[in-house]
Amino acid sequence: MKFLIFLFIAFLNFSLTEKATKKSLHDYTEADLERLYDEWEDNDDEKLDNDEKAEHLRKKPKLDLATMKEKSGGDPEKLMKMSKKGETLMMFVGVIDPEKPRETDIRPFTDKWTSLWQTSLYNNHIEAQVFVVDANRAIFMFKDGAQAFDAKAFLLEQKQVYEVTLEGRQFVGAGAEFREKVEL
Repeated sequence: MKFLIFLFIAFLNFSLTEKATKKSLHDYTEADLERLYDEWEDNDDEKLDNDEKAEHLRKKPKLDLATMKEKSGGDPEKLMKMSKKGETLMMFVGVIDPEKPRETDIRPFTDKWTSLWQTSLYNNHIEAQVFVVDANRAIFMFKDGAQAFDAKAFLLEQKQVYEVTLEGRQFVGAGAEFREKVEL
């Protein structure tokens, strides 16, 4: 009797696994495809290079503060730039129309100028993605955080920029004088 029960369970188990392997490609769910991808990655003998991995899976380079201080000459901004190399960094930019500083709905103006700045930065080999988040505010996202500091210097010179926020620090742009006239 025990043998028959064992045989029945074995047959049932075999028939269930047989159905799972003969599944049509159209019947796979997202979870099945994800499981298949994970299994494929686990069985892959070739390991990805560090730069091919997702950013959160990359090994962070070890920072030697002594040599970094030597290279930066004690300048905290250069030190920060060196420490952010290779990391994703976001910078917030406040935009103002110098010809109409009292106007609040300047979304088309912001779109136009952020697009021009993105092109200018790209021509200077600084890759940035731009997201306009408000009528007068945009986010510049850099894959290499060291480039954000060069972009900050460029943007602060623009008369349409009144403020740049980078790593929690606010910097006053050339357009701040127009904003101050409105607040007075």
